[in-house]
Amino acid sequence: MVNLGYIIAALAIGFLVSLQPSVNAVMARELSSSLLASTISIGISFCLIFFAWQTLGKGGGELSQVRHLPWWIVLGGVAGMAFVVGGVMVAPALGFALFFVCIIAGQLVGSTLVDQLGAFGLPVKPASTMKLAGLALVLAGAALVQFGNN
Repeated sequence: MVNLGYIIAALAIGFLVSLQPSVNAVMARELSSSLLASTISIGISFCLIFFAWQTLGKGGGELSQVRHLPWWIVLGGVAGMAFVVGGVMVAPALGFALFFVCIIAGQLVGSTLVDQLGAFGLPVKPASTMKLAGLALVLAGAALVQFGNN
């Protein structure tokens, strides 16, 4: 059984993530630059996570280990950059609700593919009929949100 504390934490994180594109879009408007706003946002994230690593993480891990990582590890940073920049540039144009429905739909399709393939050395978790039906409902929901904007 899943720990309720983790579910609450995930919901809280989801709520905070829903605020990020809105806040960053306002910063971009005030600075007249989507990329500067994205840089500042990611810079703040970097400073906070570096501080957490050094204090809460007790400095565990060594930067020298980076050179032994597989090449595709950079995809994590690319994904973070794409989310922040996309949120600043795309969300205001689409509307924030549609942006997040599309983000969630993309995440579910991508994560299902990762599970199906066992990508990145993760365990294979084949897609069931129920999971595929759920994905279809999310994609239908994205379409409904889009048509609801007209």
